[in-house]
Amino acid sequence: MDEKKQFAERLRAAMRAAGYEARPNVLEQHFNERYWGRSVTYQGARRWLMGLSIPEQDKLQVLAQWLGVEPQTLRYGTPAQIADATPPWPAVTDPADRAAISAFLALPPDRRKPLRELIAQLGVAPRRRR
Repeated sequence: MDEKKQFAERLRAAMRAAGYEARPNVLEQHFNERYWGRSVTYQGARRWLMGLSIPEQDKLQVLAQWLGVEPQTLRYGTPAQIADATPPWPAVTDPADRAAISAFLALPPDRRKPLRELIAQLGVAPRRRR
């Protein structure tokens, strides 16, 4: 299915989810109440709903705001799930260190700050030789 048809499906679904009939006259009326540029015609609204064209970005923004959806979701659909980009723990990381780091990350930001400062100070302090 081409992207215009997919957009039309998402637009119709968003209209229904927002409580509107997915009809050109409904789209034309409610869109033109909100858009300050050149108004969309009945034929233009029909072309969007039939998957014959996709609105320009400024019109897409108005549609998304009216229907309560994100513009990129309306235009492109639900984004694919992105795999977690955090690298796995290095093999040399001790389980106690992992637990300490996880506990640190679970703290609220105001409680993390003094610990970060302490760690920074310990990192620059001269090390004793054994």
